[in-house]
Amino acid sequence: MNPFERAEQAGAQLIEQLGGTFDAAVVLGSGWAEVAQGLGTVDAAVAAESITGFHPPSVPGHGGTLSAVNVANRRVLVMAGRVHLYEGHPPAEVVHGVRAAVAAGCSTVVLTNAAGCMNPAFGVGQPVLIRDHINLTGQSPLFGPAPPEGYAIRFTDLTDLYSSRIREAVLEADPSVGEGVYAGLMGPHFETPAEITMLARMGADLVGMSTVLEAIAVRHLGAEVAGVSLVTNAAAGMGGELDHQEVLDAGQAAQSRVTAVLRAVIEAL
Repeated sequence: MNPFERAEQAGAQLIEQLGGTFDAAVVLGSGWAEVAQGLGTVDAAVAAESITGFHPPSVPGHGGTLSAVNVANRRVLVMAGRVHLYEGHPPAEVVHGVRAAVAAGCSTVVLTNAAGCMNPAFGVGQPVLIRDHINLTGQSPLFGPAPPEGYAIRFTDLTDLYSSRIREAVLEADPSVGEGVYAGLMGPHFETPAEITMLARMGADLVGMSTVLEAIAVRHLGAEVAGVSLVTNAAAGMGGELDHQEVLDAGQAAQSRVTAVLRAVIEAL
């Protein structure tokens, strides 16, 4: 079974097990797992591994539940956690969840993450809308055999990858939300100070280890993409020592703030 067929099968299972199709999906990154409860009413939930192709996340701070949540009268698939390249998964596995979400009817996918920050305008706890990204993973979900018949060709236009329509609506509702460029790296180690200097000179404001492949996969399928980073630490060389617990603690402290921003994104759909 090719990756697209497997995503279609998973999408059908999501519809069956969670009681219907969806308007949008939200992928919760490190430290975001508890946000689902504050977004809206949870109508149904299943363990991720009960759906074809899904793996239980192995990274602390990532949940393993797929939930149907009513948010502002929209039916939203909330994916509490993701898998990453650095766990040893190939790109097709990393983007399987978002492909399944689109197959389940989602016309918009909201990608969240925890990010280090090299832009002094953004402090820890600041939600930042992703305006664009720099993919430094050396990977693409469209590498390999061509997509099967019925799918768009692999040469996807990423000019407006992160929906300007959604960003404008959110910034109008809450001008305090930041906006910036996210650099996606392989990980799992944090970056060196020299690498952070390089990324800043390239125009990046934020850095992390996820999101970029999922965004490409969603756009290829014709769905709209929105991205929200939570600044959880100053990047290497711009603060103290880095550790994953710091990321989780910052996410916990900012729960109400990021929940409000996610609701604003969904209300903008």
